[in-house]
Formats: sequence, structure tokens, C-alpha cells
Amino acid sequence: MNDPVVIAPNLKRRLSGVTATIARLVPLQAQQIDIAATGPGLPADIPHIPLGRLPFLSRRTLRVWHARRNTEMLLGLILRNVFRLKLKLLFTSASQRAHTGYTKWLIGKMDALVATSRKTAGYLDHDAQVIMHGINLDDFTPPADKAALRARLGLPNRLLLGCYGRIRHQKGTDAFVDAMIDLCARSKDVSGIVMGRATEKHTGFLAEQKDKVAKAGLSDRILFMPEVTVDQIAEWYQVLDLFIAPQRWEGFGLTPLEAMACGVPVVATDVGAFSEIVTDPSLGRVVAPGDIPALADAAAEMLADRDSLAACGHAARAHVEANFDIDGEARSLVALYKQLLDG
Repeated sequence: MNDPVVIAPNLKRRLSGVTATIARLVPLQAQQIDIAATGPGLPADIPHIPLGRLPFLSRRTLRVWHARRNTEMLLGLILRNVFRLKLKLLFTSASQRAHTGYTKWLIGKMDALVATSRKTAGYLDHDAQVIMHGINLDDFTPPADKAALRARLGLPNRLLLGCYGRIRHQKGTDAFVDAMIDLCARSKDVSGIVMGRATEKHTGFLAEQKDKVAKAGLSDRILFMPEVTVDQIAEWYQVLDLFIAPQRWEGFGLTPLEAMACGVPVVATDVGAFSEIVTDPSLGRVVAPGDIPALADAAAEMLADRDSLAACGHAARAHVEANFDIDGEARSLVALYKQLLDG
């Protein structure tokens, strides 16, 4: 890719939500428009232009620079104002917190804004188009045989709840563990899975959760599993009856969508885009963040009627198909790129 009209920068080497978003979207968008990613930490098989080539691109071609971080907004300004590239600057915000003065200044220099949820848009001082994330509905699908899959993965054939993602206080891992201890006391037919990675800073927190489960005598019912690769994660959703998203803070949060696409209803806290994803009791429940009794009660209510739980799973899949297909996200962004290029 030598001369793209859209550039998606990724100025962070470590894997993050932004990196994953670019890796998912750019190959789809490349089927509709000349787009390339730039920066470290990206898969080798997506369209890419080296950072070092950017200052030497033609100054006659109008391009869109699609930033998702402060550093990327700043680099776009430098390329436009110092190196005189013809750029339309676009910023996608997923943050749900008050912006610093510096971030507000950068945002004020953008030509267009995207917010990943209506709640996120409310934190911006400028108009933004809401384009919510989507997921690949071919990768995340309901299981053909849940019992057989559980047997292959060595999991119990009970009501199975899961909480996946980074293991830390912000993500509410401890809230899930506490709610599961409560649910296990209410019913002998309930088990839970905690899956994810604890960085070095959070290994003590993970040890505390495991110790809490051991002291409750539930180490055989609340399982701690290591993080799996992206190509394996779907089957770990497929084995579940209910997914719990107990975060205390979140920018957007894809895990409920991934679960729902696999036909699994969700109990989620009211952070990120969760209340804009789980929009009806037929799909799951939304509770206040940090309210562990409410988390446990909502899960118990859904687990009480297995026919209703299964119906919620079917409704969840249909809801994601109708509203959160990643192809729709890619098309909406490409339409915005074309508006900026034509404008």
C-alpha cells in the first residue's frame, strides 16, 4: 500500500482494544476504499504503510487520518501543519470520563468526530456521529452441540456462567467471584469460569480471588482458566449458559456482544456501552456497577427458568445480527471517510 487515501494509525506496540479494532476493521474497509494502517504491533496481513513514509507522501492528495488516541491526533496535526500533507482529521472516542484540557484542545482541532456510544458522545464538547462497534458474526456463532463441546473442554455439564477479559479490580473480576460464591450457595447446579490474563501488577489481585474461592470450598466449581488465543475464544462463550460483564469502568466493551453472538444472554453492569447493547430484558439484565447482590440476584433470576434462558439466548443472537455486525461498522466508517474526502 503506497498511497492510501485513508490512514489508520496505531501508535502503541502493546495489544490494546484500539489495536484489535484496527486489525478487525481495516481488512474489511480495504474492500471498499484505499486504506492502510500504520504503526507497530499490527498483524502482518493487513494493509500497512511504514511510519517513516508518511512525511514523504504526495502533498496533492487529500487523505483522511483516523486517530483513536491523543498521540495519533497530535501526529495528524504535525503531518498536516508541519509537513503540509492534505489531511482531514477524524477522531474516534470511546472514553466515558471528563477529558483533560489537552485532550479537549486536540479534539477541537479535528475535522470530524465519532463516538462509540451515545453515552460516550455525551462527554464530548462537539458534535459526533455515533458508530458502535460490531463483531464478526462468522467467528462468533451459537454451538452445534454445547454438551459435546463442554465434554471436549473438560467442563461440567451444569449451568455455566463466565467472566472473560483482563483480571483486575476495574474489570470487576472480584465482583464476579463474590456473586458466584453467592450463587453456588443457592444452587448445587451452578458453576463459573474466570478466564483472562493478569498482568504483573495484578497477580496479587488474582491470587486473592483464588484464595477466596478456595476458602469457600468452591475450587471445583469456580474455575480459573488461562487466557486463550483469539481463534479459540468463541468456543469458550459457546459452552456458557450466561455471561457476566461485571466491570466497574469500561470504554465500550466487546465481551457482551461476543457472548450474545454465541447465543448467550448477559448480565452486565451499567458502564461502557452495555446499556446500549443489552436494551431489553429478553436479552439479559443491566445492574449498577459494584452492586454484587444485584449482580447475583439478576443472574439467579435468569437461571431460574431454563426455557426462558434459552429463549433469551436466541433473542441475543438475533439482536446482534440486526444491530452489531462488524460489516455495518466498517460501512458506516467508510461512508464518513468518503464524506470527508468529498467535502
